[in-house]
Amino acid sequence: MSGICEGRVVIVTGAGGGLGREHALAFAAEGAKVLVNDLGVSNHGEGGSAGPAESVAEEIRSAGGEAIANTDSVSDFAAGKRMVEQALDVFGRLDVVVNNAGFLRDRMFVSTSEEEWDAVIDVHLKGHFCVSRHAAEYWRKQSKAGEAVDARIINTSSGAGLQGSVGQATYSAAKAGIATLTLVQAAELGRYGVTANAIAPAARTRMTEAIFADMAKPEDGSFDENDPANVSPLVVWLGSPESREVSGRVFEVKGGLIGVSDGWRDGPTYDKRARWAPDEIGAKVAELIAKAPAPQKVYGT
Repeated sequence: MSGICEGRVVIVTGAGGGLGREHALAFAAEGAKVLVNDLGVSNHGEGGSAGPAESVAEEIRSAGGEAIANTDSVSDFAAGKRMVEQALDVFGRLDVVVNNAGFLRDRMFVSTSEEEWDAVIDVHLKGHFCVSRHAAEYWRKQSKAGEAVDARIINTSSGAGLQGSVGQATYSAAKAGIATLTLVQAAELGRYGVTANAIAPAARTRMTEAIFADMAKPEDGSFDENDPANVSPLVVWLGSPESREVSGRVFEVKGGLIGVSDGWRDGPTYDKRARWAPDEIGAKVAELIAKAPAPQKVYGT
């Protein structure tokens, strides 16, 4: 196989189904060698099976590509290191980490349990740390040794992380953290030849089809804007050498739409150049809010 990722080695987490599977297949179609990671758990993070990861790896091999399966947990720091080492041992290099693994435990904030909070933060936010942290260490060593590095971290945020979503406080908080983590990775790792970007995708997957009934595949054969395969071309491009000038960005992507998200920025300010009295604050805050753009609505409101 040949393409814009010819010869590159890619780790895709959560690649046993949904978006991750499509990413893995798309990278392989463009010439990449892929480590397919998936713990094989349910949509709620329960159970575990080697089947999904091995099935996707075999699908790639059957099409003439190169792929290996991995069933480690992305939220295990030592497992993240093993994942990187496995890619290096088998393929001899590592160029791209696509952090995609995740699951849902949706609950209204006031009803969220500590276990639910910890589980979602662990897989989404810590899961984005573990693999990338060990990959970044490898790339830094390469760079300091004088080797050319052209590496990529591609994270998965969400519209929920960018503007919040009712019933998804934990998921929204984790995805917002991922967006900010991306900015810091880009700022810190650029000197070593590493870019970091994130996507906020919308597609039909196990995590969304039970929530959004309007994501069903059209029966009339028209363009299926919710097909997860629509998201993968952007991810593959971000993982390719062609994207080396793009870093620290969050892209919203759905169907044929690609957008660059515009995150938190400094808004209207007023400096009194002296300490405020509490009873002065209200009028000035009202004035500043009147000058600021209205915030985007939280999903579900």
